[in-house]
This record gives sequence, structure tokens and C-alpha cells, in this order.
Amino acid sequence: MLQQTQVKTVIPYFKKFTKKYKTLESLSKANETQILKMWEGLGYYRRARNLLASAKLLVKEYNSKFPNTLKEIKKLPGVGDYTANALMGFIHNYPTIAIDGNVKRVFARYLNKKESKINYEKLIDINKKNLFITERNSDFVEALMEFGALICKPKDPKCSQCCLNKSCRYLKSSNKIETNKRKKIKVMNYNIFCYVSKKKQIALTKENEIKFLKNFNLPLIKEMKNNSINKDWKFLKNYKNSISNLNLNINLYYKFSNKIPKSYNWYSLNNNKEFIPSFTKRIFNQVSTLF
Repeated sequence: MLQQTQVKTVIPYFKKFTKKYKTLESLSKANETQILKMWEGLGYYRRARNLLASAKLLVKEYNSKFPNTLKEIKKLPGVGDYTANALMGFIHNYPTIAIDGNVKRVFARYLNKKESKINYEKLIDINKKNLFITERNSDFVEALMEFGALICKPKDPKCSQCCLNKSCRYLKSSNKIETNKRKKIKVMNYNIFCYVSKKKQIALTKENEIKFLKNFNLPLIKEMKNNSINKDWKFLKNYKNSISNLNLNINLYYKFSNKIPKSYNWYSLNNNKEFIPSFTKRIFNQVSTLF
């Protein structure tokens, strides 16, 4: 849950999730709809699907025991080098470092060297005798990440409080490297067309070519072009929606209809029992103003 999501946002979700699924076995028996519903609002729903798939795999193939090698851990859905190393440290107290953005920044600043110029795996291997000098490897993995988040921050690092300030090349240098990367924001323009019924229903389909919401129920979505809109569609509202590094400019259209294309199904605008992504819920809220 913490991948791509802030701690303060995750806490209530985590408490609710772990209260319902107290064991790996209970999680493995859940279905995707149940998991997605509990994840609703966190975004990046592939994480939820991978979590469920991993639970099922661990129960079936590993007798509910977590693998103890990087190779085996990386066989779990959605687990790459960073997550595998973090899990090896947290679960097995293995001497390793999980290289995330915070950790990269700590090393880059300490060496006053651009991140792109550092081979982190080689750097760690060469310095492993100096890095892994404690048996508290699990704490060390977490401490490095927290150090980057709380002390060696992206903006305004707390150099005066830093335990490494006497040897930090970044602090001593008059030619400091740039470590505060600006997130590239991409602006995209979409027209959204909503079939609406008098019964307060909206028609949704999974047949949309929208990569960031692939395989989810959505109205008809098309990229904005200079083409004129069919007069059957009535303009409802223009609004903005941000998802990760995307700024979406949306024109929302609707028309009342009793018939919908074959690939569509009706969904109640007031039904909160089924999983609906936040992106779609916002469309629901806009369309609900028609009634």
C-alpha cells in the first residue's frame, strides 16, 4: 500500500485490511472484487491484484512460508529488485539495501555525484564490509529509507542534524549536484461520453484504450480532437483530474438512452457495493447532478 501512496493515506486502509484478512490463508481465499473494493481510493490497483495473486501463490506453492532467496521472492507477481531486497531485509534480516528514491538520493548526496552516474549494486558490494556492520539488518534497511525521507530530504535537507555531515561531499562542496528532480507532468485531453438512463443508471464498459485504467469499467472515452461532437450528445461539464504524473482535461458529455452498445452494462449511480475506481466515481458524481 505504501508504494506510490503517502503513509497518512494508507493507515486507515491498512488497519481495515488487516482486520479483515488476519492471515495469509484468509487473504488467499478472497476474490479480486473484494480486494479491489477494500483498495478503492488508493489507486494503482495493479498492486491489489498482485497482492492477491502473491498470497494465492505463497499458500499453494510455498506452504504459506515466505521464500528466503531473492530469486524466489522475485517470482511473486509485481515484485522487483527493490521490493525483493526490502522483504529479504525485513523478513529474513538479510544484509541488504532496498534501493528506492530516498536511498539513491542519500548516496548521491554523500558522494556529491549524479544518481545516473552511480552503479548502486557495485557501490554496495564494494562497501559491504563498512555498510553491514550490525546484526540489525532489518532495521538498517528501514533506517536508510527513513533517513532519506526525514533528514536527507528532496528539498531543504537537514544537514545540521545529519550524522554524516562531517564527511558528506555534498555539504562540503561549493558545486552541489542537483538532486531535486521535478516530476514531468503530461497533459492529456479527453472527451467522455456517458449513456444515462432515467433509472439513475450509467453505462460502463471495459473496452477502452486508456492505459492507466485498463480493464476497469468506464464510459466511452476518446482523446479530444478537432472533430465536431455528434449533436445527440449534450455537454455537461469540463473538469480537471490528476492521476500520478498525468493532468487530465476532460469534457463530459451525456445522453439519455434505453439502449446501449453490446459491450456495455448498466450501473447504478447510487450503488456503492461494487468496486468503482475513483476516476469513475468522479464521473458518477458529475452525472448525478442531472437528477
